[in-house]
Amino acid sequence: MTKSTLSQLLRFGISGGIGFLVDVAVLYLAMAAGANFYAGRGISFLCAVFATWQINRNYAFKPSGSMSVWQEWWRYLLAMLGGGIINYLCSAIAVAMLPPGPMVPLIGVAIGSIAGMSVNFISSKLFVFR
Repeated sequence: MTKSTLSQLLRFGISGGIGFLVDVAVLYLAMAAGANFYAGRGISFLCAVFATWQINRNYAFKPSGSMSVWQEWWRYLLAMLGGGIINYLCSAIAVAMLPPGPMVPLIGVAIGSIAGMSVNFISSKLFVFR
């Protein structure tokens, strides 16, 4: 792994940590507003993707400059869907298997985030911010 890639991975990880906080906060807000875990995850995932896109495009990677911000957003969202599916499935399985409790949604998001992170880094590096 090159020094540049390692630096990007570290910054991507920091961005992912912030995205995790956004994901959990929005999930708990959605659930407090009446959404179940599964619907709340859909909403919270989109918010986390938007937050990490803003951080990654300005901090971890340099925008390619060959596309508009709008095109970049849609490409980023598309790229995050692969890891997002893994993330969602792992979090849903964790929530279904764990005994009910107030921390279970947080644990589910954490498990899902870790599971999807590798796919999301690779797709960001190779597809969005080439």
